[in-house]
Amino acid sequence: MKEYRLAAWPDLGPAYQRIAYRRLLSDMSQRHLTLAQLVASSGLRRHDVQNLLELLGSRGLIDQRRRRVPAALFGSLLPLMAWCRRTLRDMVDGR
Repeated sequence: MKEYRLAAWPDLGPAYQRIAYRRLLSDMSQRHLTLAQLVASSGLRRHDVQNLLELLGSRGLIDQRRRRVPAALFGSLLPLMAWCRRTLRDMVDGR
């Protein structure tokens, strides 16, 4: 999954002068956000956000990166995964 951040403030046409677009650009200027986060924070349709990202990308105004998954997420799942393995093994062994 990708995250997007605004590299420079764009000069966009009248079609992008709505408050939803300004909110989206403001959020993107402060931190990296996923497409889903951009849609949720702006209130725009997914298609509209994708179109804006393509426009900004074609102008070289976006910094993209792969989303990092926190290590703590996997650490908290280890006990659950171990329990699942034990339970499945016991079911197969007939215990």
